[in-house]
Amino acid sequence: MPRYTLTLMGLEISFKTDADNERIESAQAFIENKHKELVAGAGDISKEKLLTYLLLSLADDYLVAEEKLKRLEGKIGEILEKTSTEPDR
Repeated sequence: MPRYTLTLMGLEISFKTDADNERIESAQAFIENKHKELVAGAGDISKEKLLTYLLLSLADDYLVAEEKLKRLEGKIGEILEKTSTEPDR
């Protein structure tokens, strides 16, 4: 399992994961962009508060995506049900 060492928001972290380098770089870029958005809107705040806002923002993004996935799965289920119960199909 590869080991990664990244610097995010001035903090160096090391970890091991099965994720490939492209996935790690995408995640890092996503977090850095979210961080920039929050800093632009929040001004001069402590790193702890900034990390808390970042965590809340990412959690919100996740919950919105999860809800969207549930709606799409429901629509797909409805379509499959219609197509499997209609005669001559």
